[in-house]
Amino acid sequence: MTPVTSTHRPSRRLSRLRVIGAALTALLVAGTGTATATQAAPTAPKTSTPPVPVLNWADCQGGFECATADVPLDYREPHGRTLTLAVVRKPAADPAKRKGTLFMQPGGPGNSGVDFVRNNYADLPAALRESFDVFGYDVRGVGRSSALTCFDDARYTRAVTEAKGVPGADAFGPALREAAEFDQACVDNSGALLPYVGTEYVARDIDLLRQALGEQQLTYYGRSFGTYIGTVYAALFPKRVRALALDGAYDPVHYANRPYAYDLPQYLALDGAMSRFLDWCAADQATCGFGDGDPRAAFEKLKSDLDAQPVPTANGGLANGYTLVYRLMFNINEGKVIWPSLGAALRKAQLRDNTSFLLRPPSPASFDFLGPNVVVECVDRDYPRGLRRLKRNVTAFAEAAPLLGPAMAYGPPTYDHQHATACVQWPGERISRYDGSYRAKGSAPILVIGTTGDPDTPYHDAVALSRKLDNGRLLTFEAEGHTAFGRSACATDAVTGYLLDLTVPDKGATCADETQPPTSAPTVAPPGTTLGELRNGVNERVERIGNVR
Repeated sequence: MTPVTSTHRPSRRLSRLRVIGAALTALLVAGTGTATATQAAPTAPKTSTPPVPVLNWADCQGGFECATADVPLDYREPHGRTLTLAVVRKPAADPAKRKGTLFMQPGGPGNSGVDFVRNNYADLPAALRESFDVFGYDVRGVGRSSALTCFDDARYTRAVTEAKGVPGADAFGPALREAAEFDQACVDNSGALLPYVGTEYVARDIDLLRQALGEQQLTYYGRSFGTYIGTVYAALFPKRVRALALDGAYDPVHYANRPYAYDLPQYLALDGAMSRFLDWCAADQATCGFGDGDPRAAFEKLKSDLDAQPVPTANGGLANGYTLVYRLMFNINEGKVIWPSLGAALRKAQLRDNTSFLLRPPSPASFDFLGPNVVVECVDRDYPRGLRRLKRNVTAFAEAAPLLGPAMAYGPPTYDHQHATACVQWPGERISRYDGSYRAKGSAPILVIGTTGDPDTPYHDAVALSRKLDNGRLLTFEAEGHTAFGRSACATDAVTGYLLDLTVPDKGATCADETQPPTSAPTVAPPGTTLGELRNGVNERVERIGNVR
């Protein structure tokens, strides 16, 4: 069996699947409004059982053990070509208490599960570290597991440098063309892998890894996009679920099958979080330090001013209004505790001080995450092919979320809000996409955690998932910010008890212990927070779990 890597050249047929943005824009003008690239319908995998990987563990520093796992590239051919996944674990600290293996799945798509375990192991509750081997892996197409490549670093840098915080009225056509270029770059650079990176195949990989680890059932914590992976796993293998904790959940039906219905609430959630921050800023100008009495007006002016005169960065780049929006999109995830730091960083940006963490353009470290983020969602999601409908929706989303939405709607393909232009034109097959029932009938109870002010995965998505699952139970965290585990002692205790002893919170259970904004911008992370900006210098979309102990 021959491993596949992302450097394998695309087949002749894939290389011919070119999507020319200018021509598609012309179709819009002509009123035809339909993209013509074909999509292959998903095909059910054959019944032949794929071989279980053999994991040869070796020490990889800090008490961690690393290995690789060969899994089928295409589950329709389970004994055909293989793809190699990078895996990591840290054995249970107390063998006498060991209950099994805890799978840790980060958000994304695009984040490294290997790094997620390494970066967060020390902050896990002691009871989890004592009782479980803590396990993570890089999913197919990500990180050390045949990483996908679309735009190279230079092309991505040009795309984010030319993007605007306040796009003009004619922004849709250029956005469509740039998305078509991105799609073609994916085909040119990773064409052989593209059809096989969807979440159904990721879930099937997890089941092979479960078997390779000798586990009869799966114990799993997933956050953000990791909740969708866990949901698909439960749908495919409901009887193999021991415990699934899904934190910052997706509405799976909207995500996969009604993407425009999924996208609008995400725009509104992000803008809502920004709006609540600006309201706080107006009410507490002394702590916020930004806005001179009218933070909303100051923010709109700042975006335009930075577009007109970008700020040179220390490494020779340029930061503009798009840079500001991009950084806010990720860093507002930290919740109220980071609000004073956001105010201070906005004030620095106003003064054209390039030490503001909001004026650091996306870097190659970001691009390693952003490329797979777009590709996986284009494979997973069934966007209607009409270009007129695309334009109508993108325009409506930008208007509905005026603070951050326009930059996202008309920017280059990067994060969730900017996928529609690429995905409507997506040229490849989507063999590995899952579109079946999400009930997980017959599973053990599944814990779904939603944060009411989540700017990334709207709270109502968690409510929807808990209702779609036959055995879902919702835990609510009343707070700003993305996800709950590690940010709330109450939620962390609930998740820990569930993973350890299968104790499910009572119906209607709520946590309300968010750390409130400090009275000034802190220089170190307070207990119970992550403050990724202050700890890491700049958030390159690294998934972190806070330490609430």
